[in-house]
Amino acid sequence: MSKGTPSFGKMGKGKTHIRCRRCGRHAFNVAKGYCAACGFGRSSRLRRYSWMNKKVNRVRIK
Repeated sequence: MSKGTPSFGKMGKGKTHIRCRRCGRHAFNVAKGYCAACGFGRSSRLRRYSWMNKKVNRVRIK
């Protein structure tokens, strides 16, 4: 097998992320066993940060 363009065609066979059981987002890493969006599989607490929501004058904008 050669390097470069021909070998890149074989990279789309497996799935890295599947649908998460807890949050429902397509962010559960199969190999690592945790969700990148909510942290399921890594911690019992929900993964949540203040920078995830934009706030103007201390009021959250949806």
